[in-house]
Amino acid sequence: MRCCFAAAIVLAGLNGAVAQTWPAKPIKAFIPFSAGSATDVIPRVVFEELSTQLGQPIVVENRGGAGGTIGVGAVVAAEPDGYTVLANSSAHTIAPWIVPNLPYNVATDLRAVIPLGKNANVLVVSPAKGWRTLQELVAAAKAKPGTFNYGSAGVGTGTHISAERLRLAAKFEATHIPYKSL
Repeated sequence: MRCCFAAAIVLAGLNGAVAQTWPAKPIKAFIPFSAGSATDVIPRVVFEELSTQLGQPIVVENRGGAGGTIGVGAVVAAEPDGYTVLANSSAHTIAPWIVPNLPYNVATDLRAVIPLGKNANVLVVSPAKGWRTLQELVAAAKAKPGTFNYGSAGVGTGTHISAERLRLAAKFEATHIPYKSL
């Protein structure tokens, strides 16, 4: 899962006169996932340093829901004045395939500015289950078809897609339960 920083306007393309006066006011940064998520923590560290360097606050707003599409939609709808940015995961790349009538076009309405990092997806289970290996988990799931649930950060997110890839490759049934943002 990649965390990308996108803006309605690519700041490197600003002419010299504008670049000397920018930023003249606080910058609003949308994160389309809940506070404390990996997609939230990494950008906050970057924004704190960037805010110091720019001499303007970067105000973070978590606008989670619908696999990140609500927060992305808010950025796309914002005035393209260089004061609204988006820190997102790779979830926006799958959104056009799973969200009918998406109100924006991922390919034309957003511009990537810089990758901020990469996160690994990790499979965790309760120790109370007694499974010590992936093979034991898969065997247990196959032994009781349809009784397994798994959680993710939301529909279409990296954790959802990774879990589905595992489920389909291992050929077992499980119910996806996307976590609700707080």
